[in-house]
Amino acid sequence: MKMEVTELGPMKRAIKIEVPAEEVAQRFVKAYSELNRQVHIPGFRQGKAPVALLEKRYAKAVEEDVVRSLVPDYYDRAVRQAGISPVLVEIPPLERVKIKKDAPFTFTATVEIKPKIELRDYKAPNPISLKPDKRSVTDEQLARGMEVLREQHARLDAPPPGHTVVEGDFVILSLEGRLDGQPLEGTKKEGHLHKVGSKGTILGLEIDQHLLGKAEGETIEISQPYPASHPDSRVAGKTVVFTVLLNAVKVKKLPDLDDEFAKDCGAYASLAELQDKLRGEMEKALKREIEDTYKDTIVKRLVETHHFDLPETLVERELEAIIRQHMQQRQRRAGGGEGGAAPETEDLTKLRQENREEAARRVKVGLILEAIAEKENLTVTQEDLNNEIHRLATELKIAQAELVKMIQAGGQDSIDELRARILAEKSLDFVYRNAVIQG
Repeated sequence: MKMEVTELGPMKRAIKIEVPAEEVAQRFVKAYSELNRQVHIPGFRQGKAPVALLEKRYAKAVEEDVVRSLVPDYYDRAVRQAGISPVLVEIPPLERVKIKKDAPFTFTATVEIKPKIELRDYKAPNPISLKPDKRSVTDEQLARGMEVLREQHARLDAPPPGHTVVEGDFVILSLEGRLDGQPLEGTKKEGHLHKVGSKGTILGLEIDQHLLGKAEGETIEISQPYPASHPDSRVAGKTVVFTVLLNAVKVKKLPDLDDEFAKDCGAYASLAELQDKLRGEMEKALKREIEDTYKDTIVKRLVETHHFDLPETLVERELEAIIRQHMQQRQRRAGGGEGGAAPETEDLTKLRQENREEAARRVKVGLILEAIAEKENLTVTQEDLNNEIHRLATELKIAQAELVKMIQAGGQDSIDELRARILAEKSLDFVYRNAVIQG
């Protein structure tokens, strides 16, 4: 195979590839042999038709088959031989490519390549230097954590005699709306638990102000006017009277912080043991937070100290992924599904402008971490994949087998994306372990 690489720009190369005539001839022989076994020519036994007759009838189809077999095969060989990491490949349309069975076959592929990155300042003798983060879990934070546990184990008890509703109380309500003295369909609710002061609405009613100072068993009437523009024609421009019955009033009772409370929280013999356990969990969480902060600083330093051009194709792919995520979040907030209304052109243009810089940053970080992984011979093992799948399944609260099916449904691209993400994290961990924390 002959190959010639021409530089078209910082990130583009034209690869001219020549397949030897002998290889071309062999591919034609193989193609006609397979064709002979498949077609039936009247007057000849299966597989015994003269090649000259096949050439006369099927030359064009065979030429296309040979081209389809040669191009990807020799393109892959050429890329490996040239030491190129392609991002995008442009091969001329196969119908325009000319081939003859007894002559060399030449075609040209245009590729966009990943940049060559000169790595610097990520390990000894020039590791990244980090300022120490000396945060620790304080007694005040531990106390707040214990209060959260108390809230989680709170009881709702009956109030003392004569108690009237105050903010923070819980009430069990039944209500029904009437229009012109008649029950209004869709406005009846029974046994509804409501926290007074939460500002939550019931059937669109803001009810907190009407409950304060009331006692268990009381009935309240609330008049609710609706504007003429209200979408429900039954109530548009009219007033609905809601009758609210306070079935019960409950007050929140926090447990005492004592050894009995600790036992209610789990297999703890004393309050001190529970506090030690909680402090340990808070310290682990803080350690992870500090590590994430260090890694954020490392990523920022890597971006600042490495300078190279970015493949526009990768930036565009990342930008599309960011925009897709934005649109999905909007649909979820709006309560819509996947088939929501298409965004306006102006909206998409604005999103692209606002997120292009972030897309470029992400691509740059990914290429740097990829280069570090290659230099340090970091790889993704099956154990790494299993651990990440376990972590994701736990985080998403789904079965591991279900998650594996979801990944496999995305095809090889999904698997490659998962591997790339794991490898990038391993690269970042490598730089973090080699960094120097001052002091």
